[in-house]
Order: sequence, then structure tokens, then C-alpha cells
Amino acid sequence: MKKLIAASVAVLMTVTACGSGAYDATELPPKPQPPAVAAPAAPPKCPDTLNPVRSYSPEGASVSSPNVAAIKARGRLIAGVSADSLHLGSRNPISGAIEGFDIDMVKAVAKAIFGTDVGHLELRVISSPQRIPVLQDNQVDIVARNMTINCARWQQIAFSAEYYHSGQKTLVPRDSTATSTKDKQLDGKTICAPAGSTSLDNLQEENPNIKPITADTDTGCLVLFQSGRAYGISGDDTVLAGDAAQDPYAKVLPEKAFSAEPYGLGINIRKRDLVQFVNQVLEDIKANGEWAASYEKWLEPDLGKATAPAPVYGRR
Repeated sequence: MKKLIAASVAVLMTVTACGSGAYDATELPPKPQPPAVAAPAAPPKCPDTLNPVRSYSPEGASVSSPNVAAIKARGRLIAGVSADSLHLGSRNPISGAIEGFDIDMVKAVAKAIFGTDVGHLELRVISSPQRIPVLQDNQVDIVARNMTINCARWQQIAFSAEYYHSGQKTLVPRDSTATSTKDKQLDGKTICAPAGSTSLDNLQEENPNIKPITADTDTGCLVLFQSGRAYGISGDDTVLAGDAAQDPYAKVLPEKAFSAEPYGLGINIRKRDLVQFVNQVLEDIKANGEWAASYEKWLEPDLGKATAPAPVYGRR
């Protein structure tokens, strides 16, 4: 089957103030990787008494709280985002702006702090494995990069309340007759999943006979697929919908999602007041229709209708 071969484009731009919606971004270079070692054991599952999507109540949230006030004094909110996840966070080839559902979430936070996001939002392009380190090192204030909330990650960073509920599926060549990730036709096939993501563990659990391969970005997996080095891609349905939209020779398997992927905005674990403020922003945009308008624009055409997930609070 004839394949489309995608060119891999590396983007490295200097940081500039954002204006008129044309956001520039600085791509943070990946840190040198240590020699390969055996994969660590899967993290323990959450105890029944601790719901991973439980976040901090926005009660008392204020723009004058210490970490929110520090962002306001700096003059801009710094967000770690993707620039190659179509419909979530990707660079518009005409305007050069990074746009998508995830981007709308951080634009709403910047607007709540400054009154407008224009000129007050700095987007830094990061890879999937960089999402947690850039928060721990305070290189960014917030990460909006289709990141799943789970117990293991709560040990390293904090999360907002859930802002979207995704699930994992698998993308394959259009002429494949497989109907699910468990299908024996995929046994022995090389399937790509992003490094540093929950998708890799979920894939190996769903079909241990698949040969996994990783890439740091969504485009990296798509390039491996289009060049024939990967038979398919496994990941969130949001990401796969964007991949399929870019490749007429690909399709997403007609299976029920085999994982629950609640998305949260990542924040440094020591910045509880910022989490509370962001949770208030999410409540506001769910109530005033901004969340629904963003979903309708970016995700509904491929994924169908959806409602915003209800927040769960009570974390101490």
C-alpha cells in the first residue's frame, strides 16, 4: 500500500511577547537520555479511597494569592504545550499560531489573570516526556498537553480538576481487517505510543503480543507510521483523530476505548493556590459556554458530542 511520507519539522523560535493571537513558542530541547534500562514496574493503582481526579476546591481562589500574583507581576503566563497534536495544540501553517482545545484552556487562565490573553501568554513547545520535569523545574507555570491524571503523577506534580475525558484506541492502515487492539492480526506488529505517556503501559497490557516502539511527540509516531517503521499508533482518541485527519491511508479501529484518560492541567505540586485559581477558571468556562464552544470547534467534528466533566474536589 502506498504510503505518504511526512517530513519531520523541528521548530525552534525565540521567545517573544504574544500579540494579536499569533503566538510564538520556544521549543525546550530534550535533556540527554541515559542508557536504556529495564522498564520500571507499573505504578501501584490508586487506593479506593483516593480518586485521582480529585483536586483542590477553588473556594477562596484569588488573583492576589502568592503564585497567581507572581505570574501577574511577571506580566505573562508561561504554558508548556504541544505544537504537533492537531486539534489539541498544533501550529497553524498559515498564521503560525499554535491553536487547539488545550490552547484554549490556557488562554482562559491568562485572560482570568490579566483581563486578556493577548500579550500575556507565552507558549513553550514541549515533548511528552518533558511535561513533568518542566513543572518541577519551574520552567513553565502550567502544562496543557493532553496529560492524563493518575495517582503516580500526583506524587510529582499537581493537577487541576478534569477538563476532558479521553480514552485510548489504536490507529492502523486503512486496509487492515483488525477490529480491535486485542485482535490477533496485530500480534507481532510494531505499534508506536508516545514515550512518557500512559498509552505505552496501556498498550502492552491490552495486547502483550504487540511490539511497542516510542517517539517523543505525536508527529514522531505519525512519521514512523507513514514511513512504514510502525504498523500503527496507539494513544488517546483525541490525538488519533488528528492523526487520521492528516493521513487518508489511516483509520482508527472501531473499538471501545480500552482505558480512561482524564485530562488535567499540570501545575507544580507546591502551588496549590494556582491550582485552586485554575479550577475556578475551569468552572467559569464550563458555565459560560466557552468550554462547549471550544470543544465544538476542535473536537466534536471527529469525536461527536460531549459534555464537560464535572469537577471532583476534596483533596487535602
